[in-house]
Amino acid sequence: MSCGVVPSPVTPGSSGTVMFMCGIIGYVGERDAQTVIISGLKRMEYRGYDSAGIALVTSQGIDVRKKSGKLVNLEKELQAHPMASSHQGIGHTRWATHGGPTDQNAHPHLGQTGRVALVHNGIIENFATLKAELAKQAATFTSDTDTEVVAVLLEREVASGQSLLDAMRATVGRLEGAFTLVAVDTDSPDTVVAARRSSPLVVGVGQGENFLASDVASFIEYTREAIELGQDQIVELTPSSVTVTSFDGTPAVTRPYHIDWDLSAAEKGGYDWFMRKEIFEQPKAVADTLLGRINADGQLTLDEMRIDTAQLRSVDKIIVVACGTAYHAGLIAKYAIEHWTRIPVEVEIASEFRYRDPIITRTTMVVTISQSGETADTLMAIRHAREQHAKVVSICNTNGATIPRESDAVIYTHAGPEIGVASTKGFTTQLIACYLLGLYLAQVKGTKFGDEIVAQVRELEALPAKMDEVLHDLEATLALARDMLSEHTVLFLGRHVGFPVALEGALKLKEISYLHAEGFAAGELKHGPIALIEEGLPVFVVVPPQGRDQLHDKMVSNIQEVRARGARTIVLAERGDDLAEEFADTFLPLPVVPTLFQPVLAVLPLQVFSCEIATLKGYDVDQPRNLAKSVTVE
Repeated sequence: MSCGVVPSPVTPGSSGTVMFMCGIIGYVGERDAQTVIISGLKRMEYRGYDSAGIALVTSQGIDVRKKSGKLVNLEKELQAHPMASSHQGIGHTRWATHGGPTDQNAHPHLGQTGRVALVHNGIIENFATLKAELAKQAATFTSDTDTEVVAVLLEREVASGQSLLDAMRATVGRLEGAFTLVAVDTDSPDTVVAARRSSPLVVGVGQGENFLASDVASFIEYTREAIELGQDQIVELTPSSVTVTSFDGTPAVTRPYHIDWDLSAAEKGGYDWFMRKEIFEQPKAVADTLLGRINADGQLTLDEMRIDTAQLRSVDKIIVVACGTAYHAGLIAKYAIEHWTRIPVEVEIASEFRYRDPIITRTTMVVTISQSGETADTLMAIRHAREQHAKVVSICNTNGATIPRESDAVIYTHAGPEIGVASTKGFTTQLIACYLLGLYLAQVKGTKFGDEIVAQVRELEALPAKMDEVLHDLEATLALARDMLSEHTVLFLGRHVGFPVALEGALKLKEISYLHAEGFAAGELKHGPIALIEEGLPVFVVVPPQGRDQLHDKMVSNIQEVRARGARTIVLAERGDDLAEEFADTFLPLPVVPTLFQPVLAVLPLQVFSCEIATLKGYDVDQPRNLAKSVTVE
């Protein structure tokens, strides 16, 4: 198992996979390959940081360097043992769950004679059978990985006289599982070949050079032109050509696209952490996601919606499917979509969705939320829904990813690259996309008048300025982090849309500061959680805007309840809420917005607090322990 994938079939309707990400890059062209590959790996280290490696094709054969641990260990190895100059190579950054994060298990892996080098993301489910077969033919292995088995197989195919392309085609024909494979061969100068099945891979098209990578961020410094690779496709790169075929050798239709962000978006820009940078990028990201949504006729338009309006009118149930932070965005979306459309909405954790035998019909809409667009269990949920003839709308930040490709429609968030493992701008732009979807459905179904919808969009368009306001008034939040370094447990409370915000605040704190944190619906306090309250326990409370039914007053009562039992109350409420402030040990004011939109503002101090406390504790904020950027658990 190369990159933390637990075996299971990946065909539509199958049981799916459990996948951690690895980062892959390949290069062929006029530049120094080592420079290109190492810089690309740096931008993909968020995909896995258990080990890293590089293989270059040189005049003396294939030269390999690989080290366990973070990429810096590989860089030190390269300084101590420089590689020969090369214009062709591959690289890898690994997340391991099997086969241990050791030097021997790090990628790239060589064939038995060293003629072929290979990197891999995914799992080869039948590797044990293949390894036993090769062992009977006197093959030996130096690692515990399934990847080395593929390298040995591939090398045997090229040794029989096949080209690297034909050898890759023959090899993948023997493999079962989910994988991206990228290989070089000493006898195939100026050529890199890759194969993709259920694992991300994209081509970067340059002038006199071409790239392969798991993420466009790895080559954005050199080109902004890319090509999507589809399921079960093989690509052959030379400096002047890109040839894409299916596994059976037939020519494949390619989908070129232009990357609408540049290198500066993938760099820290003076911030200490990508996460902190991405927190402060949120006002622009939200504005970009909202850009151009009202047409000249005053109608809300979603250009990516490819579902006929008659079909949209027939929708009588919506199921939102997501994981982690995206799941919290979905919980907030439920309140908004039901309020505007009167369509019942269910919110499901993607890994649980198919296993409860959900009721899905032709009039069900399934909405999937995924920042990367490659989350395996969410993808399996899509396939299951489409088998039941439901329409699928995906909300995604990654152009060309598998999930939007396999959906009936997509709303792209325009957040730009999110490198920090803990999602921040991914969350807020997902919320905006969910709001837009809800308002669009209300427009199509006629449950809201046109002027009402435009008014809501105008409220959304006012959010970036109010987000800026919050992000420029953080002294109390930063002081709170300094003051709470010795705490071991933190609770978060909320009602209505504030409840998912409480869940998200707790998740952020757990992810990067390793503190025990829990989020609760405030109305559940007396049903158990209030037993946790003790003297000095910090409790964050998200208070709904004043005048929202009875929610506000009930929330203030909850503050009094925990404070009376000794809790330290940190209250997030709209500016001018004197009643909430009266019972706050620390008051964090928020600009006035409609209740449904308050999460976009309320989450900001919670993100900053988590980032700051993790920084003060000396932790790696961008690469927290045991986590990779995309994790699926089925």
